[in-house]
Amino acid sequence: MTFVTPLAKPTQRLRRLLPLVTIALIGCLGGCEYESDDASLPSPSSPASEAPTVSPLPESRDSRKVYPLPESGDIDAGTYLVPVAGYKEPFEITVPGGWSALDGNSLGKDDPDHPAEWAVSLTLGPAFYVSQDACNWRGALADVGPAAEAFIRAMAAQSSTASTPAVKVRVGDYPGFEFDHSVEGDVDTTACNTGKFCIHSEMMYHCTHWYSTQNERETYRVVDVAGRRAVVAMGYIDESINPELMREARTVFDSIVFKSFK
Repeated sequence: MTFVTPLAKPTQRLRRLLPLVTIALIGCLGGCEYESDDASLPSPSSPASEAPTVSPLPESRDSRKVYPLPESGDIDAGTYLVPVAGYKEPFEITVPGGWSALDGNSLGKDDPDHPAEWAVSLTLGPAFYVSQDACNWRGALADVGPAAEAFIRAMAAQSSTASTPAVKVRVGDYPGFEFDHSVEGDVDTTACNTGKFCIHSEMMYHCTHWYSTQNERETYRVVDVAGRRAVVAMGYIDESINPELMREARTVFDSIVFKSFK
């Protein structure tokens, strides 16, 4: 992978993380296990201490006190609830100290040795439309429907990017898939519509999730939650990010838990 030209911190947050609305799905979880015999995902993280400054969601059926993810700003270490549009139960995510939230559905953390803000991030926003061409995306955002498999096929078919083969995982009580996604080849970002690679969006005519350079990478988990697609992505700016920070981001990613409630 090549290295990214850092962006100014305030500018990058606005360009990389638009308001993503409440989670239409996104999310999968801690303790994902591959269904195949030869590989498995990391085991779930243990819940961390609770954040004492936020009120619990009244509908939570867990005997523990688990708090809603704050809308924005620095957050305390703890386990949080993230609501999901179209699904009655929120999912859980466990976060160590030093992370920040944006719009209640994005998380990020800086690398002190990297000038860009949010060197690693988790995106918990909806992905209703997938661009057919990530570079020339205007007029090419397609509604892929609610199925997990349809989203995976659309991402794999996307021009200007590449996906690794999707691997079956178990996301809490639900089946899902995991794959990596990145820009393919040495594409000039400035030649793309609005100077960015549009990956997917909440809207048909505007992009809400994109890469600012060809060096950004993401890992996706796509889950079938009672017939509705849930998507969560873990991303990083480039390969120069501190490996310890990348491992921490993966731990947060693995901590996401979906449970069925009878």
